[in-house]
Amino acid sequence: MPSPQQPIGSGFGAAATTADVIRGIDLSGRTVIVTGGHSGLGLETTRALRSAGATVVVPARNPDRARALLAGIDGVEVDELDLMDPASIDAFAVRFLATGRPLHILVNSAGIQNVPLTRDARGYEAQFATNHLGHFQLTTRLWPALRQAGGARVVTVSAWAHNLSPVVFDDPNFERREYDGWLGYGQSKTANILFAVGVDQRGEAEGIRGFSLHPGLIIGTNLSPWTTPEYLLTNNLVDEHGNRVVDPESGRKTPEQGASTIVWCATAPQLDGVGGVYCENNEVSPLLTVPDETIDVMTGRVETAVGVMSYAVDPRLADRLWQLSEQLTNSRIR
Repeated sequence: MPSPQQPIGSGFGAAATTADVIRGIDLSGRTVIVTGGHSGLGLETTRALRSAGATVVVPARNPDRARALLAGIDGVEVDELDLMDPASIDAFAVRFLATGRPLHILVNSAGIQNVPLTRDARGYEAQFATNHLGHFQLTTRLWPALRQAGGARVVTVSAWAHNLSPVVFDDPNFERREYDGWLGYGQSKTANILFAVGVDQRGEAEGIRGFSLHPGLIIGTNLSPWTTPEYLLTNNLVDEHGNRVVDPESGRKTPEQGASTIVWCATAPQLDGVGGVYCENNEVSPLLTVPDETIDVMTGRVETAVGVMSYAVDPRLADRLWQLSEQLTNSRIR
């Protein structure tokens, strides 16, 4: 069977915006959850999906702050959720399931990047815990609502940084190896892609399809508060005057352009019958067989080629990660 990881001719390119890809899409009567939906790419995603008529639920660690940032966008509900706190995840899921609503689209957008070594209460490394395990637990807890939709999409935001590391199954939480923030981030982004494959493996028969994506290189998203002006300048993310460099073909995008691939994965009719794929530039990405050597975040080179590493979409590794995630979160599809 040929790999589904092949471009489909979407008609959209790297410069497309959320307004472009949502045009003509009617989400009236649909319910959507967007983690991190109050800032950065998540905010643009919330705005676009709401503009098409969806009711959008934005769970946030600080609901009051989220409400302030979402002011002016009607039809958005805010609730409390901390992806580093298993009890908080369960409580949010219980509250949502109690409404009896189907969940048509789940966007797993919240994330952290290249943080100092931090562990949650269980001892799990923060990037793996937040970017992957928290969203794994959330998705499995919300599975009954996804099933109820009779056709749902789970979209998980990954990144080109998956090139930096596969999932190190023998030591995912850096208990026996030296911690490196970029390797931890890369591992979590590979996990996001494998998770989308796993969602699709388990959900296709029930109409639940999984997608992952790279949105591009977008500054000002609050993902990396550590990013220095020197880093931004060195990587041509800003010019000498501090203005954002926009060059979509090299991945340097506005938030509206970056979020477009999230919205495209969540809504595009062209993806009906497709799932378990990694996307970028509003298109299904081709497979890479060797790491993208243009990426070297250690020395500041982040030019990116299009494509996804084969280890990130391997169905066997996706199944292995799913089983590990069940063990680490004590969360299973019901």
